[in-house]
Amino acid sequence: MKHRYLPMTETDKKEMLETIGVNSIDELFSDIPERVRFKGEYNIKPKKTETALMKELTLLAQKNADLRSHTSFLGAGVYDHYMPVIVDHVLSRSEFYTAYTPYQPEISQGELQAIFEFQSMICELTGMDVANSSMYDGGTALAEAAMLSAGQTRRKKVLISNAVHPEAKEVVKTYAKGQYIEVIEIPHKDGITDTAVLKDMINDEIAAVIVQYPNFFGRIEPLKELEEIIHAQKSLFVVSSNPLSLGALTPPGKLGADIVAGDAQPFGIPTAFGGPHCGYFAVTNKLMRKVPGRLVGQTVDEEGRRGFVLTLQAREQHIRRDKATSNICSNQALNALAASVAMTALGKKGVKEMAISNIQKAHYAKEALKARGFEIAFEGPSFNEFVVKLHAPVKEVNKKLLEKGIIGGYDLGRDYSDLKNHMLIAVTELRTKEEIDAFVNEMGDYHA
Repeated sequence: MKHRYLPMTETDKKEMLETIGVNSIDELFSDIPERVRFKGEYNIKPKKTETALMKELTLLAQKNADLRSHTSFLGAGVYDHYMPVIVDHVLSRSEFYTAYTPYQPEISQGELQAIFEFQSMICELTGMDVANSSMYDGGTALAEAAMLSAGQTRRKKVLISNAVHPEAKEVVKTYAKGQYIEVIEIPHKDGITDTAVLKDMINDEIAAVIVQYPNFFGRIEPLKELEEIIHAQKSLFVVSSNPLSLGALTPPGKLGADIVAGDAQPFGIPTAFGGPHCGYFAVTNKLMRKVPGRLVGQTVDEEGRRGFVLTLQAREQHIRRDKATSNICSNQALNALAASVAMTALGKKGVKEMAISNIQKAHYAKEALKARGFEIAFEGPSFNEFVVKLHAPVKEVNKKLLEKGIIGGYDLGRDYSDLKNHMLIAVTELRTKEEIDAFVNEMGDYHA
């Protein structure tokens, strides 16, 4: 590559001004009143050569605490998981890396098949009938589920568990505001959705009840018990789920969920400072024609050969907007491909072993912390996260841990006023016994 960017010469500038019919830059901006025009110099560093600039940016990047140099116990929706090396190899192929919306199936069979396989694997994991070709991320996928529920039931209230990821809750509320849908939170009790309160809150005005499985505190929600309460009022049951956990847990679809959404980041997608990631969205056959986004279907051509096409798109988003439950027109095809490659490389047995490893290692860390005198906030079944009560502010403890090369857990006090000095700790299959022991020892030093 000759240039990392294309510099603009004076000749280029002159030609552009001539093309749009002005003589100078000042004339171009003449419609902007003189009194509001910026006259000074921008407060930025002087220009540098390309090599000097690259050196400076590299030094800045090296100040980041990343997962290659530090041991991470931070989860809260984005996790440090094993990524098969084949993922990057496949993603780097130009036919996938530069692919766009596959409207022409005759030249997009590879991309369409990859998306079809993603849909199929998501259905198998979640126990649902139909999955779309991915959403932007877990938060927006959950919000789309809430909007679909309101459109399907023609009701204007949604109940969402207080144990759902705080950021996902805010996304749901943002979507709901534009649709004039009321979002009401169900409190949690001992770290799981309070079923007694849910029974009092639910009625025939509720479009859907949303819970997370495992929830934000790492606890396993009693989906079957919740399903009976929710469907008794003909409301829809929406479950946000970590797809990796479903390698070990009973899929929500087997427990009566109507919609299952979440983020495929645990499969082959780097943490990347929080994104971009890949949302998944799966439903029962009854809701197939309400699914936002697009579906890829399998068919045969005139000669009976297997082929793939876009099918059952929710065209209302384009031509009958008053009936639309969504306006999403794109997806995260490249990240969905990453998830597909990772799941394929792991296989059914690998996904199950990986999920069980998360459970076992998190349990080991929990017991080790208890042995050092820590209080576990919400005892009970969990996946790879749990909550620990500290004797000092989480922010201070995390700062000291970082000095030791450890990225600590999430400060729950940021989102829950009653959980001040509580840390949400994530332990994935990548954490070794030595790393867990070192983390517990460091934590113990700050637990006086």
